[in-house]
Amino acid sequence: MSLIGSRRRALQRGATRRRQPNRWRQSNFDRWLDRAVDIAVLTALAVGGVALVLHLLL
Repeated sequence: MSLIGSRRRALQRGATRRRQPNRWRQSNFDRWLDRAVDIAVLTALAVGGVALVLHLLL
């Protein structure tokens, strides 16, 4: 017996179809969140670097 294609059917359970989430809205939010995290990490690295340099010089 071949199991080809059975995986797709195994994921579909129940009689009610569920709506797919709005991928455009999620991807837009994900991009915004990624950008905010990038800015926060770069800011933390810059502040830490300046603090290290000041600590070593003073």
